[in-house]
Amino acid sequence: MEWPDDLHGRGSLGRRSAAHTRCCSRETLQKRLPFLRWLPRYSLLWLQLDVIAGLTVGLTVVPQALAYAEVAGLPVQFGLYSSFMGCFIYCLLGTSKDVTLGPTAIMSLLVSVYTSGDPSLAILLAFISGCIQLAMGILHLGFLLDFISYPVIKAFTSAASVTIGFSQVKNLLGLQDIPRQFILQVYQTFRKLPDTRPGDAILGLLTIALLLVLKLMKDHSPGIYRGMSGWYRFFHLIVWVMTTARNAFVVVAAGLVAYSFQVMGSQPFILTGKTAEGLPHFQLPPFSETTVNGTVTFSEMMQDIGSGLLIIPLMGLVESIAIARAFASQNNYRIDPNQELLAIGLTNFLGSFLSSYPVTGSFGRTSLNSQTGVCSPAGGVLTGLLVLLSLGCLTPLFFYIPKAALAAVIICAVAPMFDLGFCRTLWKVKRLDLLPFLITFLFSFWEIQYGILAGVMVSAIILCYPMTRPQIKVSDSGGLILQPMSGLSFPATEFLRDSVYENALTVSPPRSVTLDLSHVNVLDYTVVMGLGDLLHEFESQGLSLTFSGLQAHVLQTLLSADLKGFQYCHSLEEAESLYHEELEGSTQPLLHSVTRTSS
Repeated sequence: MEWPDDLHGRGSLGRRSAAHTRCCSRETLQKRLPFLRWLPRYSLLWLQLDVIAGLTVGLTVVPQALAYAEVAGLPVQFGLYSSFMGCFIYCLLGTSKDVTLGPTAIMSLLVSVYTSGDPSLAILLAFISGCIQLAMGILHLGFLLDFISYPVIKAFTSAASVTIGFSQVKNLLGLQDIPRQFILQVYQTFRKLPDTRPGDAILGLLTIALLLVLKLMKDHSPGIYRGMSGWYRFFHLIVWVMTTARNAFVVVAAGLVAYSFQVMGSQPFILTGKTAEGLPHFQLPPFSETTVNGTVTFSEMMQDIGSGLLIIPLMGLVESIAIARAFASQNNYRIDPNQELLAIGLTNFLGSFLSSYPVTGSFGRTSLNSQTGVCSPAGGVLTGLLVLLSLGCLTPLFFYIPKAALAAVIICAVAPMFDLGFCRTLWKVKRLDLLPFLITFLFSFWEIQYGILAGVMVSAIILCYPMTRPQIKVSDSGGLILQPMSGLSFPATEFLRDSVYENALTVSPPRSVTLDLSHVNVLDYTVVMGLGDLLHEFESQGLSLTFSGLQAHVLQTLLSADLKGFQYCHSLEEAESLYHEELEGSTQPLLHSVTRTSS
């Protein structure tokens, strides 16, 4: 029952109560806590499939986390510190059944660029990124990500795959003292090729070959069919586990080989070495840092990170939401981008209290999650528990993992990201989009952030250029008619005036014009003032500038400006009739019937 507003003030109270009810309604709670939607429908079949998917992804995330920490320039345990928080948070807040959050190759590369391998800066960057992402989610700013075009993202990922892959060549070959900057890295790697350690090179190349063979086996293994023998099913399961968790398999195998050499008293490989044991301690992110040169303040740490404070959270959101949208489309469900922002933001925010560096959605692990038939985000809980188990029990064993094996895992993980075949598609669809693609790709080898910024700027120029130079159709049947084919905003003001001058006032003799705005659905103040100047110029030369095809809100805008001499026709036919009446010298009756003046 609704109360009248004047009944002892109860109307406003009723509105506040209604707003409170909507805020705390079941629909709102389900939107903010998506697990409330799928949990009541959870079944035993879902549990079985989620357990299989969670274990499979967990066996993949552990070796990848160790490897990606190397890419970030951090001790390997930080990869695991960054791998479990997203599993639990996304189960509660995520809107995709497939997405897994954790360290990725691209995010690890960006962290390496902006923190130079300083764990304190990496943890602080996760905290700041989480705050920014949470704020964007709360303020519903997810639409800002739409301004980063797909060619820019594709070029960035292709360049990152080359950068990341080549950065691991030094570990693959056992080379030392290789700089981080890509150009210098290439030069120094080739210069130091004679210093290659045979043990690391052989192990690394064999690991890559084994990973490729296992991937081929997975892609071409026959399926299970009815009537298949029990032994065949058993061997099929073994092959499926080995090929699906191939990263874990090769890392364990390489570790056993390295341990065998250690027992025999020799070590031909460079090992990961001692890592911190146990779970990370819950503590505040480092807002200051003590070094041998003194204390580094919070503001100095922020300055050290620089543009990474903006680029890292934005690229994390772009990568995660792009993955979520792709798998939602593939598996026929919808996601909520702003809710995804909240999920990844809270993951980074809380993860920073447990020594995590920034994380995002992983395409490879999300794909694996989907392929193994995950039914809900609950599969990530088992993945997170497996990571915690590894941290609690297996960290002493990480000592024996050869760096060459981790390098092989990274190279095989990023190789599919390199896709220059995309250029062929762009050439066929829209060649102009090759420009931001190539600029982003090439600039990314100089500095990753410059590649992204250059690509976004070029895309913005391509996007804005039609606004500054809208297509204007000129016709001369029954009078001179100029028809803009799109909306008019302030960058197009001078172009519109120049077009009118060129076609009507600089010719001999000057001519009256009908400006057909039937395709214009928006005008801003600068354009309106420009049209006022044109009306004054036409009036001073004894000519008329007539408007036609005005939509209601556009007409209201022009009437509100109170332009002197403003007159309009309802249609082009009326404008043509007006033109013929002018030629015959008897326009006054027609003007009164078909025109209006902003009196």
